[in-house]
Amino acid sequence: MKIGFLVCPGTMPGSPRRREDAYEHDLQVDAIRPEIEKLGGTLTEVDWRDPIEAFDSHDLVLVGTPWDYQDDEAAFLTKLDALEAAGIIVCNSAATLRWNARKTYLRDLEARGIATIPTLWIEKTSAADIDAAMRAFHCNTVVAKRQVGAGAEGQTIHHMGQTQPDWHMLHPAMLQPYLPQIASEGEYSFLFVDGQFSHALCKRPAEGDYRVQSLYGGTEEAVSPDGADLAAAQAVVDAIPFETPLYARIDMVRGIGNELLLMEAELIEPYLYPEQGPKLGLRLAKAISKKIETK
Repeated sequence: MKIGFLVCPGTMPGSPRRREDAYEHDLQVDAIRPEIEKLGGTLTEVDWRDPIEAFDSHDLVLVGTPWDYQDDEAAFLTKLDALEAAGIIVCNSAATLRWNARKTYLRDLEARGIATIPTLWIEKTSAADIDAAMRAFHCNTVVAKRQVGAGAEGQTIHHMGQTQPDWHMLHPAMLQPYLPQIASEGEYSFLFVDGQFSHALCKRPAEGDYRVQSLYGGTEEAVSPDGADLAAAQAVVDAIPFETPLYARIDMVRGIGNELLLMEAELIEPYLYPEQGPKLGLRLAKAISKKIETK
């Protein structure tokens, strides 16, 4: 059982371009690799831009930590297609990731009954669009995100009357009201392996920030979700219109009606928080072995 783990220069061990938060890559690999080895397999990190020959004899490729894919989306998706065409299992599947790469997938999930944050989808975003979003959402603060993006890269927050008239976004964007619950209660992440709940955590931004990623000073702690919250997250996984994903991270925030709203269904290269889920590696290894055996 030979497993490839996709990386990029920002996460590859020993790379001179390694990111400050690449320790998360190390924690994730350290959780998975020993469990793969216990089953008689190997796990090797491979840059996703390496030639297809670098993947010879691999049984399965985990998409892992290619945290720069959003800057070369077409080439990334083409590589996943090539891996599958070579008979290699890709997790999650190329079809799933092509759908998940553009955050317009949230509209599909909303159509399937999932509660989401109100969103305006705009191809070329200007300061006038920020003002229009505030009027549409009846709010004073709006967050602008890339439709194809990861880790809050390129994300901006706008307060009423403070956006420069010449501001614009170079990429297709999504505009959402800022939800203060992110700071007061936190953002919840639910981790699933092969469609089954693994663990959950609450992430909070640093004082004065709104982003929960560790790169911006965010912190997290394990939580035990109640039945209603877990059911809301499970419903998202069940609504994904493709085969059951090997891994999924469902990010949600509390709405004003106490219900959880979907922020993102992370199916490409999410950090899976092994610190809060000590059985994550074991669960993934078993699911990977099962996937290879039933190919």
